[in-house]
Amino acid sequence: MTAKVAKWPGTELSAKEFYEKVTSVRFRPEAKFAWSAGEAMSRFLAELKEGRLIARTCRKCKRVLFPPRMFCEECFRPTDAWTVVRDTGTIETYSISYIDLDAKRIEEPVYVGVVSVDGASPKMGIMHYFGEVTPETIRIGMRVKAVWRPPEEREGSVLDIRYWRPLREGEK
Repeated sequence: MTAKVAKWPGTELSAKEFYEKVTSVRFRPEAKFAWSAGEAMSRFLAELKEGRLIARTCRKCKRVLFPPRMFCEECFRPTDAWTVVRDTGTIETYSISYIDLDAKRIEEPVYVGVVSVDGASPKMGIMHYFGEVTPETIRIGMRVKAVWRPPEEREGSVLDIRYWRPLREGEK
């Protein structure tokens, strides 16, 4: 048998009083934090700042993983070594967008897609922008080369590569 309580002890609060007096506290913490991209991505970003693309090698699978990672998702073991890969590659897929990052219509299209990077295992690539192309000239299978920002403008970001442009005849 449960006893009924005729009157609860304490003072009844209105909803406004509850939110003002009970559930809100004014406090400005002096929060300090550090964030790490992890060993592989931190090194990848540092190398981008220097104008180089790097990958990791898995000796068991005989694959070169790009972007680099410290473990192989095929054989589930740590990768073995850093490997420099080239700043050329092949367009695997692309999209032509007439909408900007704020979902507003734009006159000149933005070209974005995936580049398989030379020196990495097949289908290992990076999603990025394409430049010096038109809707008529861009195509899957097109050979491309990275266009780097000047060294003094690089920050250790994938945007240190401005875009990937078509590889010119005779260019490596």
